[in-house]
Amino acid sequence: MVVTRESVVVDRLRAAGCVFAEDEARLLIENAAETGAELNELLAQRVSGTPLEYLLGWAEFRGLRVRVAPGVFVPRQRTGYLVEVARTLARRVPSSPIIVLDLCCGTGALGLALATQLAAEQREVELTAADIDPAAVACARDNLAELGARVYEGDLFAALPADFRNRIDILMCNTPYVPSDMIARLPAEARDHEPRAALDGGRDGLDVLRRVAAQAPAWLAPHGHLLVESGQSQADAAVAILDEHALRGSVHASEEYFATVLVGTPR
Repeated sequence: MVVTRESVVVDRLRAAGCVFAEDEARLLIENAAETGAELNELLAQRVSGTPLEYLLGWAEFRGLRVRVAPGVFVPRQRTGYLVEVARTLARRVPSSPIIVLDLCCGTGALGLALATQLAAEQREVELTAADIDPAAVACARDNLAELGARVYEGDLFAALPADFRNRIDILMCNTPYVPSDMIARLPAEARDHEPRAALDGGRDGLDVLRRVAAQAPAWLAPHGHLLVESGQSQADAAVAILDEHALRGSVHASEEYFATVLVGTPR
């Protein structure tokens, strides 16, 4: 009976265009069993385009279960590459604790993953996160509570206490980088359900990066690093922006993750 039920769910998800229908069916069935939710209702919402993560209440990110609330940006698997690059750079930080900021934090997934991995390597981390969206801040506070992280609400660096200036070792900032005229071409589950402010990077997708790059040198430690994600075609323009603001820019690309990460280091 369970097999038959699951096969029906798989068929409906496939018909709706879900690429990983078998995995999604299993997760929806498990969620209904665990929470008492009505499976047919969950399935109807998924078929209509609601992100799977909103229905489950969590997203898997680098082996961690990260709480996700409706209306909050869902962490992408490709952004795990940014965490990998950040971990490599953090290992070179001579001081302890390592001061980490997750800016434009959304769920706080990047900070959570990096701090968890560094703790496993016996490195002490002082983690802070910030976002302009109250729903994201509430979500990040839940996800980062066990780490004792502080999560602030506000517009970029304006959210932070002044005593963070010149102290940040690793500044991860998952800025929106989709050009405005490309938003309409995004998958419906992103375009119709996630906050536009977390997706729309302005005319060329780099407007928020410009603001971050202009302010970051005042907040980074002398040996600190700013890490942001971009589209591959934006990398050269993004490096030029970093260079304009006294940050030595470099590009890190991963074919495995289909991701491009930019690193800016104070000159």
